[in-house]
Amino acid sequence: MTARSLFPETAAATGADEWSVGEPVRRDGHTVWSAGLRLSAARRAACLSVLDGEERARSDRFLRAEDRDRFVASHGALRLILAGFLDADARALAFSTSMTGKPELAGPEAGRLRFNLSHSGGHALVAVSTTARIGVDVEVPRPMPDALRIARAHFHPREVAALAACGRVVEAAFFACWTGKEAFVKAVGAGLSMPLDGFAVAIPPAPPAILEIGGLRAPAAGWTLATLAPAPGLPGAVAIEAPRAACALRRLRPDWADRLPGP
Repeated sequence: MTARSLFPETAAATGADEWSVGEPVRRDGHTVWSAGLRLSAARRAACLSVLDGEERARSDRFLRAEDRDRFVASHGALRLILAGFLDADARALAFSTSMTGKPELAGPEAGRLRFNLSHSGGHALVAVSTTARIGVDVEVPRPMPDALRIARAHFHPREVAALAACGRVVEAAFFACWTGKEAFVKAVGAGLSMPLDGFAVAIPPAPPAILEIGGLRAPAAGWTLATLAPAPGLPGAVAIEAPRAACALRRLRPDWADRLPGP
């Protein structure tokens, strides 16, 4: 049984299964794209051909081939999606990082979009916004017999109390909480400087929401948190710095890498 089936009211509230397939084009507002990362060698080569020198150097530092392949594929998907939004050449996009390490567009496209990338297993999520800070997270679930211990060590007391009441579904609730918190931290761009117990998110079966930030409810009201399910049993979340924000859910075609420009 998946986290989605354990918490059906949460799935219905977010419309998290309503992914439509298409090509990335300019779209105002907020969008999350899903991309499959299990590519043939030829398609991975196409992804590698659009990466810049810094990305290629980062990919070379992975010790495991599967990690290197996921990095190359996910960054190829990111470039394809951003290029579609910007009507630009995927190879020409330039990136920089903020003081906290969050990637940003640089060069002629600087400031035109906010974006965030997350990948786990064979899936990547790319969140794009033309108007607000945005963050996304996806995690392949794994057995978590110590979920409550981890929560008590790192999470907000409100989250710990809610997780403790989840009984047999505590692991599914833990991953819903974890992805929601990670999406918010990535949207803020604070990196490791933001303590995970400094804010609280709702725990399923409650509807997804940021409940408080720094002990205050008012700042949390300016954010939207939504759960995502890019594949059965694969929990994810998107955080958007806008109240009650609508977010389009889109999926790249399985042959998406064929649409990358040649070397």
